[in-house]
Amino acid sequence: MPSFFASLCLSFVLPIEKPQCGCGECVNFQQRDCVVEDAYLMIIVSIIIILAGAIALIIGFGISGRYSITVTTLTSAGNLGEDGILSCTFEPDIKLADVVIRWLKEGVIGLVHEFKEGKDDLSDQDETFRGRTAVFTDQVIVGNASLRLKNVQLTDAGTYKCYITTSKGKGNANLEYKTGAFSIPEVNVDYNASSESLRCEAPRWFPQPTVVWASQVDQGANFSEISNTSFELNSENVTMKVVSVLYNVTINNTYSCMIENDIAKATGDIKVTDSEIKRRSHLQLLNSKASLGVSSLCAIVWVLLPLSPYLMLK
Repeated sequence: MPSFFASLCLSFVLPIEKPQCGCGECVNFQQRDCVVEDAYLMIIVSIIIILAGAIALIIGFGISGRYSITVTTLTSAGNLGEDGILSCTFEPDIKLADVVIRWLKEGVIGLVHEFKEGKDDLSDQDETFRGRTAVFTDQVIVGNASLRLKNVQLTDAGTYKCYITTSKGKGNANLEYKTGAFSIPEVNVDYNASSESLRCEAPRWFPQPTVVWASQVDQGANFSEISNTSFELNSENVTMKVVSVLYNVTINNTYSCMIENDIAKATGDIKVTDSEIKRRSHLQLLNSKASLGVSSLCAIVWVLLPLSPYLMLK
């Protein structure tokens, strides 16, 4: 390789016409001639190295683009004792046999789950996840790498990584998974109370939530002085039942019972008239956000690597 660069560089060196001289003068001129040729050689070599580096960068960026895929995850929460979903999607690949899905968790030595060659491979799965994980096999070909986690536990909370390999390249993205308990409240008229009152109940919450009452007619009013909230520990000694009673309610008004912790927010609405009772409720998971990750092969490194000896020329 050095001889190639040297011959290439020397081909650019212009011949220098030497004047007639004596023996002593010719020796000096030949020395100066060698110095000039060396200088030209170094300049040409430097220019070629710079051009080669620029070309390598262009080629490297082009190659790395073809060997990277986009992976997207969605921060979510799991409800204790129920099944949860760790959401992950990637650029689809019709070559299912080339798709590899690996789920990892920070602080866990073994894999959470692995799918490759069109089926699950649980040989390296961590024992804490044995029998509790599955991917949606029929949806992998359309880019769905989401993980189904059975019987969600408090210890399942943490940072997960969805790592994907396809025939197009590789990619990964992190996912923050929270665990707790949340449920939709039900609001009813409390006929056992001495005055007109409403009773709001939700069977399972953890961590302990806050409960706030609101009224459509009395917007901005503080109902804490005319309400009473209690938390009853359930049989598993983790989750709690939420019970809140609002007193001195009026007819033809809509009241809302809002229960919230750092994982979820649930609302139960009730409207009581002389002729009917209307109810409505909904649940919202908090802090859900998408995470995008792209990984590329280091094409620039291996393209420039053969040129590294010439970068040391002085």
